[in-house]
Amino acid sequence: MGLLLTMAAMTGLVDSTSYLGLDRVFVANMTGNVVLLAFALAGAPGLSADLSALALAGFLAGATLAGRIASAPALSGLAHGVGRAHRWLLVALTAEATLICLALLAAVVTGQVGEPRPYGVVAPLAVAMGLQHATARRVAMPEVPTNVLTTTLTGLVIDSRLAGGPGFHAPSRLAAPVAMFSGALVGGACLLHIGRLVPLSLAVALGIGCLLAVVTGLVAAEE
Repeated sequence: MGLLLTMAAMTGLVDSTSYLGLDRVFVANMTGNVVLLAFALAGAPGLSADLSALALAGFLAGATLAGRIASAPALSGLAHGVGRAHRWLLVALTAEATLICLALLAAVVTGQVGEPRPYGVVAPLAVAMGLQHATARRVAMPEVPTNVLTTTLTGLVIDSRLAGGPGFHAPSRLAAPVAMFSGALVGGACLLHIGRLVPLSLAVALGIGCLLAVVTGLVAAEE
């Protein structure tokens, strides 16, 4: 669960960078991005149809990559015992961390954060977030989403006593919204008041932290 909550915080950090610093585009929240794409095609000022389309394509490519990683016989671990059953997670997180690092490097080299048409930063971030979302879905903890909170928030309201439900007794259901909100809050504050590259740098640090946690878990499982 801690791994998924960290991913949710990364989503907030990355989307704060993409929306506030990369010409008003979401790279993780595809619901918002599809709407922004429609607005841009309708002629709304200040929005970029090509960037939104690039983010959507990158996200779908990342999800496809995650599926290929998870289904690869060499990574499934089915023939190698329970200790190696989640080697696909290690590969997926390595790819995600690498992509976010590439986005940060592109932002440093090109100075595209805060500049128009930041294709070199948007593309790897979108692929990384598609990879993350598909990987988190495979982990299969529906109450801890990493990219989309609509269903989670609706479920919380429906199950509440105020709405006539039984009431929810799992604080973990609030954890993902809090994690994503916190990541977005920290990312937005850092980008606006400290430095444009700070949120991406924090996302890289969290990505590496997730990777190290999985490596530690796999080593312990195989001993």
